[in-house]
Amino acid sequence: MSSTLYTSFTPEKPPLLDAVQKVTLALGSLGLLLMLISWAGVSLPSKALMFYTSMGLIFFGVIVYSWRTYMIQPAGIKNNGNFFSSISHRGVLAWISAILITGFYVVLYLKAEYLGLGDTENSGLVAFFDPLSQLMHSKKASQWFVYGVLYTLAIVAFGIKFIFKYRHNRYEIIRTISVMFFQLFFAFLIPEILEMLHPETATNYFGKDMKNMWPLDYDFFDSWHIQNLSKGGLMGSFFLILGLLMIFVISPILTYKFGKRWYCSFVCGCGGLAETAGDPFRHLSDKSMKAWKVERWMIHTVLLFSFVMTIAIIYGYLGNEPDRYLLSRSTFTWLALIGLIGLSAVYFILQTKNVEDGSKNSKYIISGVVVLAALILLFNYLAGSGNAYFLQNYGFRQAYGLWVGAVFSGIIGVGFYPIMGSRVWCRFGCPMAALLGIQQKLLSKFRITTNGSQCISCGNCSTYCEMGIDVRAYAQKGQNIVRASCVGCGVCSAVCPRGVLKLENGSSDIFSKTAEQKAIHITEDQVRMLS
Repeated sequence: MSSTLYTSFTPEKPPLLDAVQKVTLALGSLGLLLMLISWAGVSLPSKALMFYTSMGLIFFGVIVYSWRTYMIQPAGIKNNGNFFSSISHRGVLAWISAILITGFYVVLYLKAEYLGLGDTENSGLVAFFDPLSQLMHSKKASQWFVYGVLYTLAIVAFGIKFIFKYRHNRYEIIRTISVMFFQLFFAFLIPEILEMLHPETATNYFGKDMKNMWPLDYDFFDSWHIQNLSKGGLMGSFFLILGLLMIFVISPILTYKFGKRWYCSFVCGCGGLAETAGDPFRHLSDKSMKAWKVERWMIHTVLLFSFVMTIAIIYGYLGNEPDRYLLSRSTFTWLALIGLIGLSAVYFILQTKNVEDGSKNSKYIISGVVVLAALILLFNYLAGSGNAYFLQNYGFRQAYGLWVGAVFSGIIGVGFYPIMGSRVWCRFGCPMAALLGIQQKLLSKFRITTNGSQCISCGNCSTYCEMGIDVRAYAQKGQNIVRASCVGCGVCSAVCPRGVLKLENGSSDIFSKTAEQKAIHITEDQVRMLS
């Protein structure tokens, strides 16, 4: 795999804004200004009117500006000016944006009182969203309600912009509508409606994002969550069974048939924000071999951390409250031991069959670490320790929630969009992406097929791959692309001017030849014979 970054861009600056773009930009900025004024503590007349006016102006500004930018031009690839724009090519505006977004996430996760969150009454930015919260729940807003509204607004508004931009590609339209639908309904409206119907218990029973699943939903196996679901009657039992089926049955089947794209590019909110609001920054992803090696070690370390954390938490409450659960600590220990060793063995065998591996020793190291985790758990149990891995059970949980759930996924994952591209979290830290990626690379039928004879080496595919894959290197060799990191967004195919790349679900022959081994390689002698 080549580590060279190939870029393709227009040699001219984009045209200046026209009158419609200027007006809509001004209206959207006015809506944002109303929000910032409220954050500063200025008391606005008619809070409800100001809130709805602000949201409406921002949404209207984004939609009409996007329409004017893309819809008055012929359909086709539209990435003009990316390398001349300050905000999309690490200029001054990009660094300012990164600092502001990162700062917002730091305050949101660690110092919500700076947003105006109060014990009895809100102020500032949080109070600005009180009218909608009062309408839906008859109570003041929380920082997470504010975040949910802004997050959903961003995905829907910029999702429409994305559809305008890629309207020549049916696949991009369908998957963008999908992420907009799942964010609007499964991540925002349905949980909010359930909270309206069950204000005291809905969050504990159903959560705030119904499309999340373990390991991305790292709360799922917490004792409080299991207990609340078990006390939730028929609805609670349904969500408990559905969650388990999603982890162990539905997700593996979907990944086998369609690859990890079924979740990462059609359902996930993190991926949805990256694909819509983060689209102008996708070309900033690092395509170097060094970045790929760092990515593989980091994301699999987070996945292992999530496994260890979950085992530690379940181990702890099964021993402390044995009468509450059907599963005993002893049984769970042996099941976890067998499961970890089994997963290690399967990974080792399948990785041995895979020809593309950035490190020859990775299968030994990763499999060995998993086995070591299993043996430490067994020794811990035989020694009679009440805490898995001889550490306090919820110490794992607190560390994971802070450093992975907050700092990595939010502060770094979104704040670094203008500097490192839109899929920083998905590439380097998401345990769900890591788990689905292993399944995709070793077991899935999904691949991106290439027609190397048609490739003109323009470099668009590599430039706009947000996951840092040097797609052009595969296309030039005529190799199928079967990578654990690929989320199947299809943008590499959408920006290809020759139709070289196609997203397909081919046959999966996992115990013999891999896709790369099956790829046709034309030798120099064959070329001379054909000519």
